[in-house]
Amino acid sequence: MPLFDLSSARDKRQGVQRPKPVPDAPRKRLRYEEMIAFIERLVVERNLAPGDLLPTQAELAEAAGVSLITVRRALEELERAGRVRRHQGIGTFLSRPRIVSEPGRAGGLLDTLRQGETSPDAQPPRVGTRLLSLAQGAPSAALRGALQLGDDAVVWEIKRQRLVDGEPKILETAVIPVTLAPSLDSFAAELTGSLYELLARRFELEDQAEEQYLEVTAADDDERRLLRLPSRSQVVRIRGLSTDQRGVPFDCFTQVYPALEFGFHISGGTSRGLFGKPVQERWDVTI
Repeated sequence: MPLFDLSSARDKRQGVQRPKPVPDAPRKRLRYEEMIAFIERLVVERNLAPGDLLPTQAELAEAAGVSLITVRRALEELERAGRVRRHQGIGTFLSRPRIVSEPGRAGGLLDTLRQGETSPDAQPPRVGTRLLSLAQGAPSAALRGALQLGDDAVVWEIKRQRLVDGEPKILETAVIPVTLAPSLDSFAAELTGSLYELLARRFELEDQAEEQYLEVTAADDDERRLLRLPSRSQVVRIRGLSTDQRGVPFDCFTQVYPALEFGFHISGGTSRGLFGKPVQERWDVTI
């Protein structure tokens, strides 16, 4: 309403009775929204749990008396919200609550993850690690620039699969100059634990500052295979640079998370400008 309703004032002087405004009626739910509510009731009535298989799309359409188009739209919205996962040729499964990651928090991976539930008796996720590869190679120009290395530098490339409650959920790649950790391969058995604890204990490399760049993008073939993702899945890819107590960059890392299974809590801080600009170039190591 305008600050000065001149027409109302004129009507009052002329004795004109204007009708009172009628409040807006509640918006009628769309068909796919009603279908979402139907699926939610079905989950409660059948006592379904995360990981359980939902009825087929045809069965849902018949039970609710709607078209397959409506069912597909409802499942798309539920998948976008991270509440179901669809696997082509298999079916639709109930998802677990999103895991909340705090990538900027100090400590090992377990210290940075928590269940998205707020229930006081919710158990923290169980985290394990599988070493995929450890090799030396030549860093790309982008890596050499980030790690402040010369043209002939050699780096360690460490690829690991992080398991949450026994399922592969995170892929990690760490790139570390060989000159800073020359005998890292002698401690390969320890790489199923915290990498930073190993680097601090064996090579006196302590993580004192860290900067990260986060993007949402389509998963590549290796990421889909190692994280067991369906086609056209999206991932959250975090690339970061860590510096030690002397201000020397010692680790360029990449972490890949399934976009529909994680939420991220990020608190502000003073940027050190380690990147200087958004990370556009690929971080590649030629083995």
